[in-house]
Amino acid sequence: MTTTYNYRQIISKAIGDEMRVDNDVILIGEDIGAAGGAFKTTPGLFEEFGPNRVRDTPISEQAIVGAALGSAMTGLRPVADLMFADFAGVGFDQIANQIAKYRYMTNGQVTVPLVIRMANGAGSGFGAQHSQSAENWFLNIPGLKVVTPATVSDLYGLLRSSIRENNPVLFFEHKNLFAIKGEVAGIESEIVPLGVAAVVREGTDITVVANQQMRHRALEAADTLAAEGISLEVIDPRTIVPFDDETVLQSLRRTSRLMIVQEGPRDGSWGASLVSRVVSENFELLDAPPVVLSSEDSPVPYAGNLEELWLTSVADIVDAARHQVQY
Repeated sequence: MTTTYNYRQIISKAIGDEMRVDNDVILIGEDIGAAGGAFKTTPGLFEEFGPNRVRDTPISEQAIVGAALGSAMTGLRPVADLMFADFAGVGFDQIANQIAKYRYMTNGQVTVPLVIRMANGAGSGFGAQHSQSAENWFLNIPGLKVVTPATVSDLYGLLRSSIRENNPVLFFEHKNLFAIKGEVAGIESEIVPLGVAAVVREGTDITVVANQQMRHRALEAADTLAAEGISLEVIDPRTIVPFDDETVLQSLRRTSRLMIVQEGPRDGSWGASLVSRVVSENFELLDAPPVVLSSEDSPVPYAGNLEELWLTSVADIVDAARHQVQY
């Protein structure tokens, strides 16, 4: 039997389902206990599992990340809540130089099975310091897995998979998707493996790779373009580290055109990296230059009208697709 949840609600269900099957899973972070989380993503967990497994922390990202690292190294499976993804910068040294490297530096004697959950992304009016797509910050740090779910079912399946992962996972939940709805039964078959992209719409003319809220805008653009006879194949990578290149390449063998739609500036992004790999290793698959639709190279504006201009719009995707099919 399936139940309808929104993106916000499914977070506590996924964590709770894993806590019920594995007593080593704990949850730590600011206000995640009786308050149910700053974004109300963890209600009910404190009441069910108690203060030993659901622990409120001081307002210190360094303390949260450090406690998660120490508990993971000593046998637990912590799920740490950093609230805003932007705050990962406060704990960056521990994430980059400790969490990502302990397994390598101990020759596998120590594993770090932890998840750091963060709310990321623009479109909700939180301003420049609380709206960044921080997943791109970590692309040059081997040892981390990076997950960016766009739907309720993917969030549920990927979060449970991340908690079971024996390597550290950075898990980004998009603030502007909290209200979207989907159906989940809460069974083992719904667990989504890391590193597997989803073809969410089949098409023949252009391969569009888009994650989180850009996935939804790409699908809306695909509906508009279909009426004009332009067929988009939309792929959601779901996990950007490791990245499922093969699903993209299989699509390009049919379409021969590649478009990336992402949030955040282009330089140093997962989209720019994907284009680099495709061009250098599979150039023969392309009949047109790849396109990367990304945000302006500026901090996220606070004003709502400017923030929306900063983000790639459905109209931007439609216009770029019309241009690309002319090649």
